[in-house]
Amino acid sequence: MKNEPQPRMVYVAQPSLPPLEDFMPYLEKIWSSRILTNNGPFHQQLERALCEYLGVAHISLFANCTIGLVTALQALRITGEVITTPYSFVATAHSLLWNGIKPVFVDVDPDTLNLDPDKIEAAITPQTTAIMPVHCYGHPCDVKRIEQIADNYGLKVIYDAAHAFGVRCDDASVLQYGDLSVLSFHATKVFTTFEGGAIISPDAKTKKRIDHLKNFGFVDEVTVVAPGINGKMSEVNAAMGLLQLKHIDAALEKRRVIDTMYREGLASVKGVRCVNDAGESRANHAYFPIMVEHPNYPMSRDQLYQVLKERGIYARRYFYPLISDFPMYKGLPSAARDNLPVAARASSQVLCLPIYAELDLDVVERTIQLIRHPW
Repeated sequence: MKNEPQPRMVYVAQPSLPPLEDFMPYLEKIWSSRILTNNGPFHQQLERALCEYLGVAHISLFANCTIGLVTALQALRITGEVITTPYSFVATAHSLLWNGIKPVFVDVDPDTLNLDPDKIEAAITPQTTAIMPVHCYGHPCDVKRIEQIADNYGLKVIYDAAHAFGVRCDDASVLQYGDLSVLSFHATKVFTTFEGGAIISPDAKTKKRIDHLKNFGFVDEVTVVAPGINGKMSEVNAAMGLLQLKHIDAALEKRRVIDTMYREGLASVKGVRCVNDAGESRANHAYFPIMVEHPNYPMSRDQLYQVLKERGIYARRYFYPLISDFPMYKGLPSAARDNLPVAARASSQVLCLPIYAELDLDVVERTIQLIRHPW
C-alpha cells in the first residue's frame, strides 16, 4: 500500500454545491432588487420553504448556529445553571458563557453518545433552569425522557440540533421537541447556506421575540425593546438555501448509500464499532463516526487517523478534546474526568470518516480496506 499513487485529499465533509450557473439567477435578482439583507424576499421565502420541508410551524433564520444558540437562551431568559453535554462542538457551551450561565456537564449514553437522562436528573440543583442536549451526529436524543424530567422539575429545554436537519422522531420532526431547537447551516452540514442557522419556535409569539432579538432588539425604526444582536441571514445566504433545498433529498439518498457501504464493509472488523444507526426513517447520515477500540483493534485511534491521513483521507477526531477539557471549563466541578467516563472514552476512540453527497464510492471502498488492513 505504501507504493500506491497518492489520491486527491479527501475530507470528512465537503459542501454540496450546485452548478454555478444555477446560482446566477438568484444573484441577479438580489443585484437588481438591491435588497441584500434585513428580512428580504429570499429570506422570507426560505423561512416558508423550510417550515414546509421540515414540518415545523415557525422558523427564524440566523447568520450562524452559534448566534442562534446565544439568542435562544436570551429569548427564554435562561439564567443560573444549565445541564449540557461535554461531547459536542465547543459552541454549545460557549453560548452559555456568552449569557453568563454556568454549564453543568453530565455524561453521555455509550450507544448514542447523547446526554444520559439518568445523569441529567442526578445533576439537577435549585440553580438549574434548563437543559441543553445535543442530537449528536444527527441521532435523536431520548426526547420523551428529557421532556418528562424537564416537566417534573420545571426546566426549559433548548436542543442544539446543529446536526439534525431533516431528522424525524415518532414520525414527526425531532425539531418539534423542547422549548426551542437550533439548527446549523454551516458549509459542512447536510443542508448549507455557506454560513447560517435557524431557531425553531413553538408559536408565533416566541418567533416574534426571537426576530426582534436577532435584529438588535428593534421593533420598529425608533423602538428597541431588548439588547439584541446582529444575527440576520443575508439574501445571498438565503438564496443558496433555496437552491440547496431543491437537491436535498437526492443528497440525503447519496449519504444513505455511503452510510450503508461503511456499515457493511466494517461490520466484521474486530475492534471497530460503528455508532448505532438511528434507522432509515430517522437518520440524515450527517456523519459516520466509528469507535476504534484498541487493543481489540491492532492500533490506536490516533495511529489509524495518521494512517488514513498519510493516504490522503482526512478523517476527523470529532469530538476531541471534550469541551470540559478546555481551559475555560476544566475548573468546573462537573468537568472532572471521573464525572464523565463514557464521554472521555468516546473522545479518545472516535473517528469520523468522510461522508458527503459527492464522495466517490471508490474512495469509500478504499477507506474501508485501509481500516480492514492498516499495515
